[in-house]
Amino acid sequence: MKSNDNTINWFEIPVTDMERAKKFYQEIFGLDNLETTDMEGVSMAMLPYQGGSGKVSGALVKGDGFIPSSTGTLIYLNANPDLKEVEDRIEKAGGRITLPKTSIGEHGQMCYFTDTEGNRLGLHSDK
Repeated sequence: MKSNDNTINWFEIPVTDMERAKKFYQEIFGLDNLETTDMEGVSMAMLPYQGGSGKVSGALVKGDGFIPSSTGTLIYLNANPDLKEVEDRIEKAGGRITLPKTSIGEHGQMCYFTDTEGNRLGLHSDK
């Protein structure tokens, strides 16, 4: 890896109910429809991405060995320009805010939430 490469290349958020999880993420981010595919027995709903751009993306995944968790690695999802807009949709969509919008000084704002599957995630925005 070169020093200017993205450290994260891809992430997967485990789910137990794909349709419920898709609905949750579509609602909080204002998305129309997450493209779903199956790869070797794993169901995946792709989060927005731009192929070949070098930008990081990921998917909701359902399959053997993918277990939602409120502990472990914490992923921060991009909620620019202002995470408050996304945060305000979380509980309406069935999730739970565990740490409301909090300043991290010159690095912007962040919050923690639990999705409909029981995963702990973060949001980050510049303001």
